[in-house]
Amino acid sequence: MKFLVFKKETFIFFLAVGIMLAAISTWFVLKAGDTAVFNQQSEDNIREIHMVTAEFKTTMKNGKQLEAYRWDPGTIFLEKGEKVNLFISGINGEKHPFYIEGTEIKGEVKKGEETIVPLQFNKEGTYRLICEVHSSRDHNGPMIAYIIVD
Repeated sequence: MKFLVFKKETFIFFLAVGIMLAAISTWFVLKAGDTAVFNQQSEDNIREIHMVTAEFKTTMKNGKQLEAYRWDPGTIFLEKGEKVNLFISGINGEKHPFYIEGTEIKGEVKKGEETIVPLQFNKEGTYRLICEVHSSRDHNGPMIAYIIVD
């Protein structure tokens, strides 16, 4: 009967190689799982951003009322070329006709309704979402949101 005899150094070498192979295999399995779950890239993958119309009111000591309208959030960030659906809910104000400066995008947000605006910018920059009713301080504005494209 023959016995296989290993020196202590040989045994430690094979043990170290085995541990390294197990670690590398585990890393690849976990990395593949991350890619499949978290990094899926699809042409149909459209990010959703939700925005509301907001109104702030106050009464001054002399009884005069002040109002201000705004989009909330007031700034959104997009990647160049990213497809986004902007959902705008009308909370305050009867209607807010709007346009996005530098584009042909126009629409209207009505109280109690949701307006969906598809966005995709292929040029970096800052685009202003402007309410036509509340465009200046004289009309309880300006009601402007900023779309920053990087």
